[in-house]
Amino acid sequence: MDSRMTGRLQQMAARGQHLEAELSRPEVVSDPVAARRLGKELARLAPVLARFAQHQESRRTEDELRRLMREDPELRGLAEAELETVRSDLARLESQLAEDLLPRDINDDKNVIVEIRAGTGGDEAALFAADLLRMYLRFAEREGWRVEMLSESPTDIGGFKEVIVLIEGDGAYSRLKFESGVHRVQRVPSTEAQGRIHTSAATVAVMPEAEEVDMAIDPEDLKIETMRAGGAGGQHVNKTESAVRITHLPTGISVHAQDERSQHKNRDKAMRILLARVQDLRTQAQASEQASARRALVGSGDRSERIRTYNFPQNRVTDHRVGLTLHRLEAVLDGDLTELLAALAAAEDQARLAEPVP
Repeated sequence: MDSRMTGRLQQMAARGQHLEAELSRPEVVSDPVAARRLGKELARLAPVLARFAQHQESRRTEDELRRLMREDPELRGLAEAELETVRSDLARLESQLAEDLLPRDINDDKNVIVEIRAGTGGDEAALFAADLLRMYLRFAEREGWRVEMLSESPTDIGGFKEVIVLIEGDGAYSRLKFESGVHRVQRVPSTEAQGRIHTSAATVAVMPEAEEVDMAIDPEDLKIETMRAGGAGGQHVNKTESAVRITHLPTGISVHAQDERSQHKNRDKAMRILLARVQDLRTQAQASEQASARRALVGSGDRSERIRTYNFPQNRVTDHRVGLTLHRLEAVLDGDLTELLAALAAAEDQARLAEPVP
C-alpha cells in the first residue's frame, strides 16, 4: 500500500474518532437531524476502518513472521507457510481498500424520485410505462424499501402517460441510478389483431431526493397556484381547490400535483418533485460532460435512444451499456434486477479503478 492510500485511510480513521466523539455530545444527542447525519457518515466509514485495522494487524503479523525467520531457524518453515497466508490476506485487503477510497457519489445513500414517461408507441408505450413502474415497485418490495406515489397521469387502458414515485431505502439511489435512460420494448400489443411485433419506448429518470435543508431556494422564486383538480375522484375534486402547481421562476421548472384531497399534501408532493428537479438541473450545470451524457440517455423517448431492450418473443432483456443479455424477461419485469444492476455497478467500479488515486 502506497503512502497516499495510507495517509487517506489515517485521515478517515481520525474522522471516525471525531464522529464518535461528536455523537456522544449532549447537544448532538438532542438534535435528531444532526445525530442522523453524523450517524450515517460513521456507518459508511465503519466497514472501511474495520478493514484498515485488519490490514494494519496483518502488516504487524507479517513483520513478526519475518523476524522469526531471521532469528529462529527452527521455526522458519512454519513461519514461511504462515507468511504466505498473511500476504494473501494483505493483497485482498489492499484491493478492497483501494475500492473503498474511490470517490463515491454523495447522493448514493439518498432516497430516489423515479419518473417514468411513455415515449414512442402511443398506447403501447403507456402500457410499457406501467410495466416498468411495476418492475421498480416489485424490486423495492424485494429490498424492503418504502414507496410513495407522488404523481400519476393514467390512460384509459391501464397505462401511464407519466408516473412519479418516491422510493425510500438505504442506498436506493446507489442501486437505481443506472436506470435513467430510454427503455425499449418489442412485443405484440394486446390490441394488435394481426400479431405483428411493435417497438415502443418509455423514459426513466432517477433523481436523488433533495431535502429543503440542502437546497437554497428563495421563496420569492416560487410561484404557487391552487386550482380544482381534474380527472377521476368524484364530486370532491370539483368543489375544492386541492390541486397545486409550483413553478420555480428562475428555471421555469413547473410541477403539478392533484392526487391527494388535501391541498397541503399536494403542495408537499409538488415541492419534493420540484426540489429534486432543481437539484438535478444544478448538478448538470456543475458537470457539463455528465449533463450531456444524461440528456443523451434520457432523451425524448425515441426508440433509437436506448439503454435496455425488453424483447418478449425471445424472452430476452439486453442492457446495451454493458452488453449483458438475460433470457428471463418475466423475472426481470417481476423486479429481479439484481444481476443487471450488479453488472452496471461493476462496470462503473472498473472505470473508476482505472483512474489514479487522487
